[in-house]
Amino acid sequence: MRNIFYIIFFIGVALHGQTKMNSAESATLKAKVKTKATTINTLLSDFTQYKHLDFLSKDIITSGKLAFKSPNMIKWEYITPFKYVVIFKNEKLFINDEGKKSNIDIGSNKMFKHLNTLIINSVKGDMFDENEFDITYYKEGVNSKVYFSPKDESFSKYIKAFHITFNVEGDVVELKMVEQSEDYTRIVFNNRKINTALSDAIFNQ
Repeated sequence: MRNIFYIIFFIGVALHGQTKMNSAESATLKAKVKTKATTINTLLSDFTQYKHLDFLSKDIITSGKLAFKSPNMIKWEYITPFKYVVIFKNEKLFINDEGKKSNIDIGSNKMFKHLNTLIINSVKGDMFDENEFDITYYKEGVNSKVYFSPKDESFSKYIKAFHITFNVEGDVVELKMVEQSEDYTRIVFNNRKINTALSDAIFNQ
């Protein structure tokens, strides 16, 4: 019986490709990521986004560029297969849908402000707030993966969990936002450039 248990356990590990970290490993990862996040003033990255909807047989794939400038300006520019830009700046959300522009004041909307903060923190990697999240740490090959499950019921109605994958340097290489329906958005980052000169004009609509 014991041999059967071990066989099942190791098959499960092989299939899922991840194992849970011990407390020392999770503390080391947390310290590394938080230290690196404090050094990020600007960030540029290419990204590929996979939108998984249960009723579709294939994920919806889009790609584009991300720009971030401290403390709170962030721009998601979708390039293919369509042009779409989302900018968070000065407590406003600016949208450019293939030339059709609009904006939303998020300063008075607690949920939008909270989401903006979480997006910025997730891109930098620093979401290690145990008052706000239940946090679980995993090893996945040479990378690390951390699950952040919101404790706030009003927010968890929309987002069930954030899954963030870090490389050995502590950089965010993948972000996954899981909805209560189990649909999810997975964003894979590449060609990251940290602390390059970045003009505020990039965040104009």
